Amino acid sequence: MPVLNLNKTQRRKLSIFVKCIVFSFLAWALFAVSNKYIYTVKSAVQYVNIPDNRAFHPLQSDTVNVQLEATGWQLLFSTLRSVQPTIQVDLSGLQSRNWVVLTNQLGFINRQFPETQRVMSVSPDTLYFDFSKQTERKVPVKAVYNLQFSKQYDVIDKVNVSPEYVTITGPLEDVVQIEHWETDTIRYADVNSDVHTVINLKQNQRANINVYPTAVEVDIPVGEVTEKILEIPLKAENAKQFSSVKLLPAKVRLTVIVSLRDFVKVTPGAFEAVVNMEDWVENDVRNLPVIITQKPDFCKLVKIEPQNVDFFVRK
Repeated sequence: MPVLNLNKTQRRKLSIFVKCIVFSFLAWALFAVSNKYIYTVKSAVQYVNIPDNRAFHPLQSDTVNVQLEATGWQLLFSTLRSVQPTIQVDLSGLQSRNWVVLTNQLGFINRQFPETQRVMSVSPDTLYFDFSKQTERKVPVKAVYNLQFSKQYDVIDKVNVSPEYVTITGPLEDVVQIEHWETDTIRYADVNSDVHTVINLKQNQRANINVYPTAVEVDIPVGEVTEKILEIPLKAENAKQFSSVKLLPAKVRLTVIVSLRDFVKVTPGAFEAVVNMEDWVENDVRNLPVIITQKPDFCKLVKIEPQNVDFFVRK
């Protein structure tokens, strides 16, 4: 590869030329990011000042396109930001109509952005809503937890939530689809005793659904646990059409996790293991899966051996 041999004067001139190029680029970049640009970002919509006693359905997506005027710096940072921005929309005008015009709320929306950014427009400009009669329903609360236990500790009984039910209000067609309401996730590490906490309910994802109360008490009983192995006789269900059914093996081995306090309560009689002969009649399977139809709430099933069994039938 040829080597470019330059004398001292030439190297000095080349160095000055490169520096000029670099300084020119930096000056251009600084000038570019200092200019103002108009760009569009997708924003989630959060409704505020919702009219009382009026249940509504938004008739459009819960995101809008916001056109902003900002500097190149703001444009650069908005491109790097991974979190979708949220704008609040005032619904107080729905007392007398079923739409809101966002052009009329540009001042309110602009106050939600930094002074260096200016909202030019929002698309769609008009949001439409369908109103229906508001209804009320009580649904159970489901405690969501992710606990890291100390060695040989685990949940040993039913998790208690107080209150057990919350009241949800909203349009009938939406309310009837909600079977339960979850809490925020309860997180603790190195747990070796009962957990008692007050936790908020999971944030409402639907603006037309209200939940009361917004927080509950949760008690999670925790204790020392151990494994216990039991042999359970296996039964054949839906086998009346056969004169006899022989299962191989006739028993299954269950491995369960149980607290030390309840160890003696866990007996083979507390469990029921079955196979469903309809699986063979309808699907012509070669072996049948074992199904546990009964077990105590205070123990956790870890393993079934075997999980599938062979069988012989006599018609």
